[in-house]
Amino acid sequence: MKTLEFTYHLNDIDAIVSKVLEHLNSKIIIFNGEMGAGKTTFINALLQAMGSNDAATSPTFSIVNEYDLSNDKVYHFDFYRIESIEEAYNFGIEDYLSSNHWLFMEWAERIEELLPENTQTITITDIQDNKRFLELTLNTKIQPTKQL
Repeated sequence: MKTLEFTYHLNDIDAIVSKVLEHLNSKIIIFNGEMGAGKTTFINALLQAMGSNDAATSPTFSIVNEYDLSNDKVYHFDFYRIESIEEAYNFGIEDYLSSNHWLFMEWAERIEELLPENTQTITITDIQDNKRFLELTLNTKIQPTKQL
């Protein structure tokens, strides 16, 4: 495992997103952070950098949102309301995990036992005045993902 750290102002989020995209080597990414830390804001900026015309919204009540890319899809999950692994199985989480699409997951600790080895983590911390601290944990055993 390798960890990269970035401190940024929200006005500079696009530059940080570009740096993060350069380093991703998996399409399965966990987003950690307290409520209001900026996970969905970061995901929205990622979508735009990946060429999507969709706007990310929190899937707290729908559990999963789907966004289109020119030659792929992004599934954005929020497991905050999941109370058991059975609930995840009921909406077909194993199908998503075995797909070759991008998976962005918030509150993934609720399904931790189902997560594959190639999962990477982005942890965002609000450090006040519209500044954020981001840690990107990479799995160094796999090759970088080809970008769009």
